[in-house]
Formats: sequence, C-alpha cells, structure tokens
Amino acid sequence: MSTSTNTDKVARLLNPASVAILGARENPSGWTARIFANLVRFEFEGPVYPVNPNHERIWGVECYPDLPSLPTVPDHLVVMRAAASVTGILREAAAMGSRSATVYATGFSEAGTDAGRALEAELREAIAETGLAVSGPNCLGNLSARARVLTLPDDRVQELVPGPVAMVGQSGTTTPSIARTLMDRGIDVSYVITSGNETGLITADYIRYFVGDPDVRLIFCLVEAVRRSEDFLAACRAARDAGKPVVVLKMGVSEGGRRAALSHTGSLAGRVEAFDAVAGPAGIIRVESADRAVDVIEMLLHASEARGDNVGCLVYSGGVRGLAEDAADRHRVPLPEFAPDTRTRLRELLGDGMTISNPLDADGYLNRPKEDALKVVDAVYNDPGVDMVVFQEDLPPHEGINDANRRRATRVLATIEAIDERFLGPGQKPFVLISPASYDLTEFSRTARRRFPHVPCLNEPERAFRAIRAVQDYRRRRREAEGGPAPALPEPLTARVEALRRRAASATTAFPLSEPDSKELVGAFGLPLIDEGLARTEEEARDLAERLGYPVVVKGVAAKLTHKSDAGAVRVNLGDAAAVQQACRDIARNVATHDPDIRLDGWLVARMAPAGLELVLGMQRDPEMGPVVMFGAGGVWLELVKDVAFGAPGLSRDSAARLIDSTRAGRLLDGYRGQGPYDRGAVIDALVALGRLAAAAGDVIESLDINPFLALPKGAGALALDALAVVGPGGER
Repeated sequence: MSTSTNTDKVARLLNPASVAILGARENPSGWTARIFANLVRFEFEGPVYPVNPNHERIWGVECYPDLPSLPTVPDHLVVMRAAASVTGILREAAAMGSRSATVYATGFSEAGTDAGRALEAELREAIAETGLAVSGPNCLGNLSARARVLTLPDDRVQELVPGPVAMVGQSGTTTPSIARTLMDRGIDVSYVITSGNETGLITADYIRYFVGDPDVRLIFCLVEAVRRSEDFLAACRAARDAGKPVVVLKMGVSEGGRRAALSHTGSLAGRVEAFDAVAGPAGIIRVESADRAVDVIEMLLHASEARGDNVGCLVYSGGVRGLAEDAADRHRVPLPEFAPDTRTRLRELLGDGMTISNPLDADGYLNRPKEDALKVVDAVYNDPGVDMVVFQEDLPPHEGINDANRRRATRVLATIEAIDERFLGPGQKPFVLISPASYDLTEFSRTARRRFPHVPCLNEPERAFRAIRAVQDYRRRRREAEGGPAPALPEPLTARVEALRRRAASATTAFPLSEPDSKELVGAFGLPLIDEGLARTEEEARDLAERLGYPVVVKGVAAKLTHKSDAGAVRVNLGDAAAVQQACRDIARNVATHDPDIRLDGWLVARMAPAGLELVLGMQRDPEMGPVVMFGAGGVWLELVKDVAFGAPGLSRDSAARLIDSTRAGRLLDGYRGQGPYDRGAVIDALVALGRLAAAAGDVIESLDINPFLALPKGAGALALDALAVVGPGGER
C-alpha cells in the first residue's frame, strides 16, 4: 500500500502520464468515445490506450484486450465497466503499477441496496489496500487544464486554460455546467472534479490540493453530504488562511430537521442550520443556486477588498435606481447619504435640477464622453463614507451594427477601462458593474472584458446586491477568524469528559442523563446554576427547602423522566414544609401513573427563581457536521415561535454576541417595551462555556437542552433552571 498523502494522490489523479480507457465502445456519441476525443482534441501529451477484448482497432487506433496487453503500464484508468468488476480491475492495475483511476460506474451505495453498499465496502477496502488515487464511483470524470486532461464526456468545453477557479462537486452534471458558465463569462477554470460517492478521495482532499496550487484563487464545491466533516472544515480553514474563498452550493437543505426524540434542540436543528453554524467561521460562503455561485465567484475574483460595507450607487435609469434601493435594503447593504462636499461637487456637475441622493440617478450625464462621466464617478468614488461603487452598465454584445452603435460600444468600454486604470488596483475601493437585467456574454464582450480585470460584471440589482452582501459577510468573518487551537482543558474537566466518553462507548443507543447529572456537567464548564439539592426522602426534601428558604420548586428526578411537565412531575412556588412534602407525594403518584416503568431517584428541591427573561441554550450533534451550539427564546416560546440561531463549538465572545443579535430574543435581552434590559454579558459567558463543552465533548453528547436559561436584570447574572443532556456513542463523520 502507498504511504503518500492524499494531496499527493490528488496530484497523481490530475497529472497522469498515460491513460487507459476500460470499456471502450465504438459508438461515437458514447462516453468512452467522447473522452478519447477530448484527450486527442486538447492534445494530452501521453499515450491513450483503449481497452476492450472485442475490438482490435477502435476510433482509428489500436485497441487492447486487457491491461497486461498494453505496451506500457497505464498511469491512470478511465474505468467504464460494471460495478461488480471494478474492485478486481483496480487490484490488477495497482499490482501492475497504475497510480490513479476514475470510476464512472453506478450501482454502489447510491443505489440504496444492500448489494450496492456491499460493493462499495469492497471498493473502499481495495482502495485502502492498494493506495490508488480514485475519484468516484458514480461520477462523470475530471478536468485538469494544465495537464491537458479532460475525462469528462463533454464536447461543449472549448478551451483548457489554467485559471483562478478550482471546482469539486458530488454531482457529475451540475458541476461541469457551472464550470462552462464561468468559462462563458471569461473566467478560466483550472480544475473540475466530479467526486461522486467519494469512496476514495473526498472533497477535503481536493481542497487541500487546490490550496497548494498558486494559480488557484477560489475554490467551488457542490456538496450533497459532507464526508469526514472535521477534515472538510480543516481544509476550508486552510483555504481561508491562504486567502482562497470556498464557495459551497449545498444540496439537501430542504430535508426535515434532525430528530432527537429526547430533546427540543434536535427537532430545531436541521442539516442546513448545522452546516451554516460551522461553515461561516471556517471560511465558507454557502449559496443556494448555481446563479448565486457564479455571481459570488465573479465578485470575489474581480473586486478588491473593501474597507467597509457602505456602497455608493450610480445609475442612469429611474427603474434601476428603485430596484437597486430595494435590493440593497433587502440584503442589508448600506447606501449612506453622500458627504456635504460630495453633494456640492455633484450639484456642480449635474446642475440644480438633479436630485442628489444615493443611489444617484445621473440619467444623461453618464452617457456623455468618457472624461465627463469620470468626473461623476470620481466624486462618488472619493466620498469618505463610500467603501465601494456600484455603476450601472452592461457590456456591449458586439462592436456595433451602425455608427451610433459603434460609438456607444466604444464609449462604454473606454469608460470602464479608464475606471479600471484610474481608480482600481491593490488597496483601492472596489468598483462593480450591474445591469438592468440578467444577460449572457458574447464572444465580443468576453474578449472586451479582459481589458478591465478589476471590475466585476454582475447581473441585475437583486442578484448583484445579494452577491455583494455575501462577499461582505465572508470578508468580515475572515478578518474576525478565531485562530489557533482551543485552550487545553483543566485536568478535572478532562477527566470528566473522558469518563463521559467511556460511559457513551459502552452504550448501544443514546441515553439521557438525569437533571442533576446534566446540571453537574454544565456547571463544571462554568454555566451558572440555581441553588438546589437532591432529596431521597420527603423529610430530606423538607429539610432542603428549609435551608434554601421559601418559596421553592420541587421536581421529580429520574434519567427516563425527560419531559417532567408532561408527567406532572413539577410543583412551583411552594411556601411551607407541608406543601413540599405533599408535592413529593403528588409527583411520585403522577409519575407512576404516567409511566409505571419510571422509578424516581428522588426530588430536586430548588430555590424559586426571581423574575427574568426565559431563554434557551443548547447543543446538538448533527450526524453530518458534528456539534453545534443553540441560542434562542426559551420557555413556552421555544416551540411556539422557534426563534433560535446556531453557532460553532468553541465560539468566542464576539461570535456569541453575534449569535444573540441574530435572534429576536436578542432584542428582548437588551430591553423592550419596559421590560429589561437583562444581563447580556452573563448570557455571553454562558454561551462561551457551552461552546467549550461542545468542543470538548460534542462527539458523545447527542443533544443538550438548558431550558429555561434565565437572564436576570442587568448586572445580576443568569441561571440555568433546567438541563437535559442526551449522551450517545460517537462516530466518524
């Protein structure tokens, strides 16, 4: 078995010395014929060997009956054979010295059958044993521009030009389609990987390779399911730190949320919420469509980094002005009023009859000769409150069909080129073109736009401002990225987590911790708890209440008693000893009636909490992305309005504050209609502590609810009034 790293394997896959096409068919429209034609068309430098025992010649060249008959050992295999034969083929090729393969066959785990899963398990074992670099199965091939390799059966690709974009997608059709759209817009693509089931190499491996390629400035991923999420996130963080954004089109976001039968958090956290919680901090920009991906890629590649979010908008259409203003508001892109000196200068240029506002409708003036238009641009560009300029213009589709058209085309391109030369470059404010409506580039406009490489050409205002907002958010997150490993846990906490991990490892299914055990766990990590104690008898409950002081709360305690209110196991505002003892008896009777299999461990007696704002804190281990932290409105509001937001484990105080601000509960926390303000700092502290617990034990804590978590008046702190942890066996993600 090879000992090379997976990055080395990707290099072998994408830079083969020779190719053998197994399963070659004569049909000129078939996949094998088109792959052979692509390798010939783009002048792949190594030999290409068709393999099929039924042909002596095919496609005008010699065809070989099997791998041993080839004149040299093939470096890369195009495996167009039935699923059941793939494992044997790979083992044979690896024994000969082949180094990589692309497996196109379907019928593996994606078929959803036991037979398919068994075939994939065999394939995975063969890949591990042989050390082959394998993309697929269930894929459509790859593109490597520098190596002149196109094993996609796609004859619509016109050029192989190494460029700033590298792409990997689990969809074999969609990923190349987006690549062609980028090429049509004049954006060259160095790599396209259709990774399929990722039985061998996975998305994280490809990202790591792209990070090391100096030509690649941006990475696009189309993801159905994240494999080995820790590796995926680590690769994305490496790309972030290298200044290479990762744009992800995530599929499957409409599935119902993950269900954890024992906790609220599990029913509130869904796949996309978990993905978003950890993706942003790792340097990922998630998009919802191919068009959004293209817009964001265009913006990231061609615009310099803005110092802030304020946009100055220049248009020459009242309709575009209105659409731009609406879109900017919808996507929270600020359009500030121009500074007084800017307003004065614009009035001098445009005349007293023009309304000076942002967006600025300079109808007629921008259509004047280049130098006149540049004076308006200069005034807006140099406004001290403007960080980016958006300018209405679409690229001419041709050089013009008459003199007037030709003059306009020449003027438009000269103006944009002058803007690029005069205003743009490293450290300068970005400048963005938007059009009134979406349009495609022609060969003429693709060629022309290469003259102004620092100007993104975005489509209509809605798409443009959405892309601008996405890029602004990404660059803010990158500036605020929390670097370095998490601080080591003190020895007592490490021992506690290890004990919990051993307990989880011995279990076959998830199990809940009792409320006292759950609270002991969260309290150890620093979450504040209300004064309380566990009583085994009615007399102990009475004595506890006397020590705590009335009024008190009494709750039944049992690990299986996960929803106490449903079982009648809670009594509140008890004012004397007799009431406490009666509550113990009532709770025991109610629980026995509710579920005769539940045996009470005793009663939790707690001091009655003061008035405050009921919140919920929690965490959930997503099967795909791992642990996420939750914050939102608690108590009865949790299920009624589901005002919650999710964050990454190990979140900082700034991240915790942003998590709070993303909810309506955050507004209540700061005071609303005479209620509050409450102790925001204490809530932030609790979220940071919970994030530390999620980072330390998120592999074994299935879910955790702290509901209600009571925020007290400002300066008075906060209290965890209830907690339920569900522990389950961890597993590889």
